[in-house]
Amino acid sequence: MKKSLLLWLTFAVLAPLLNGCFPVAVVGMSAGALMVADRRISENYLADEAIEIRALKRIGDQPGVASHVNVTSYNRNVLLSGECFNEEDKAKIEQIAVGVPNVRAVYNQIQIAPVSSFGDRSSDSFITSKVKARFIDANQFAAHHVKVVTERGTVFLLGLVTEKEANAAVEVARTTSGVKQVVRLFEIISQEEADRFDAGKNNPPPEVN
Repeated sequence: MKKSLLLWLTFAVLAPLLNGCFPVAVVGMSAGALMVADRRISENYLADEAIEIRALKRIGDQPGVASHVNVTSYNRNVLLSGECFNEEDKAKIEQIAVGVPNVRAVYNQIQIAPVSSFGDRSSDSFITSKVKARFIDANQFAAHHVKVVTERGTVFLLGLVTEKEANAAVEVARTTSGVKQVVRLFEIISQEEADRFDAGKNNPPPEVN
């Protein structure tokens, strides 16, 4: 078990650096498998990808506004994290994100602070990997149902989960070494809904804008 966990952690840390090394067919299969297993309907899964790309481009097109901003979209709810120079820029970045098509809500967690160092970001990546590995080790819920984002030791958790799954995920993240704070950004669903989504028999109800 320890050997498997170590191998998983090593892959999780190195994977972002190795994306270009994998055959396109393998990457495509992995993405397709993840979409099938995900609780989001396929339209929202794909919309999240588009939202992140569009938001980052629009933010990047505003010179001098963002120093280091990450955009994470889950079920069309957007988490903004990272750092910027002042409150005015923070508000401007939020308005940019709100204006991206298909966005339902924006959680602006950007800090007014100097740009994080390479060491800070490496530490955050390692914390994210540890949290994900501990989700698997705990085996209390399907780890792929919870999205983990770490900024300066603060862990943000997103996903379509039951209250029981949410509490279990928070407890695992909270007790992971290096984690300073855990922020819940879940959408809570009933156990009946979770069972239905996981069985793939029905899609979630249509979103209302």
